Amino acid sequence: MQRFCDELRWEREQRNVSIETICAVTKVSLRYVQALEAGEYSELPGGVFRKGILRSYLSVLGLDEMSWVERFEASLGSISEESSSEAAWAEFAENVRRTRVKTRPETGRRWLGVAGMFTVLAIFGWGVWEYAVHGRLF
Repeated sequence: MQRFCDELRWEREQRNVSIETICAVTKVSLRYVQALEAGEYSELPGGVFRKGILRSYLSVLGLDEMSWVERFEASLGSISEESSSEAAWAEFAENVRRTRVKTRPETGRRWLGVAGMFTVLAIFGWGVWEYAVHGRLF
């Protein structure tokens, strides 16, 4: 029995579709397509992203997604779909959290700037009022 990745590559070659064409149509990185065809699934992004890359690949070749995705999941080995999917979502959520923490501005400094701006405007307004009413500043 052939490996899943070998069958996938064979289907692409039978249809005379180059890897570059797949990359251009799907907008998937060349290294991911090569990893998919080489069976190096650990090089692919996890969970739903991995399946998305496979589905894009299959749509370019015109292959039935359902059967190929099932075979792909079976070829992944001992990792069950549910646990890998949950782990992938957990990893994705953790990456989002880490990214947002790094890019979140410090609100304390922002309010300090706003308070300073209002203080400057109040002093400027008082100065204009004093000049308009009394004709002098002090």
